[in-house]
Amino acid sequence: MLDADIYERMLRTAATVAEPLRATIAAIGPIEIAPPAHASLAERLFVEVVNQQLSTKAALSIWTRIEAAAAAQDGTPRDLFIPGTEVLLRSCGVSANKVRALHAIRGAEEAGLLGPELATYPHAERSAVLCRIRGVGPWTADMAGIFHFLDPDIWPVGDVAAVGVLRRLAGTEDTVAVAAQFAPYRSILARYMWRSRDAAPVAA
Repeated sequence: MLDADIYERMLRTAATVAEPLRATIAAIGPIEIAPPAHASLAERLFVEVVNQQLSTKAALSIWTRIEAAAAAQDGTPRDLFIPGTEVLLRSCGVSANKVRALHAIRGAEEAGLLGPELATYPHAERSAVLCRIRGVGPWTADMAGIFHFLDPDIWPVGDVAAVGVLRRLAGTEDTVAVAAQFAPYRSILARYMWRSRDAAPVAA
C-alpha cells in the first residue's frame, strides 16, 4: 500500500493544482504499488511492445494468442521471438514492425544489454540504453521504468491516457508543468491518472 506520508503529500499538492484532481485522488485512496509482474526486463519489454498503440483489450487478445501459439509448441512466448517465426507471430496479430522489435529485444538480452545493472541507472540514462533497441521508444522505456524498476518519479509524457486525464482534471494543457509539482512522485501521479481512467463509467 502507498506510504501514508506520500499519499498525504499527493493530496496536498493536488489541492494546490485543482480541486477535481484532489477529489479524484481522494476518491481512489491509497493505492497498492505491486511488485514487478515479470521476472526479467526483457519479459516486460516484450509485453510493452505488443501493447504499443493498442487498447488494453486488443493487446491482451494478441498476447493471449501468442501464449497459446507458444504453448502449442511446448514453449513460452520468448521462444517465438526468434527469426523464422514471423508468419506465426503475424497470424497472432503482431505487426511486422513489432515482430522485428520482439526479435531485437531478445537479441539485446542475449547480448547482455538488459542486465540487472540497469536498475542502478537514472531513468534518463537507462532510457537512452533501451531506446537504442529497435522498437523501444520513450513510452516503452517509461513503462519499464514505472512498472519494472518501480521508479517513483517518471511522468510518461507520451502516454495518451495519463496525459489526457491530467489535462481534464487540472484544467490545463501543460501536464509536464503540473506533474513537476508532484516530484519526486510523478510515477505515482501517473498511476492515479490510470486508475481514474479505468474507474470512469462507460458512456451509454
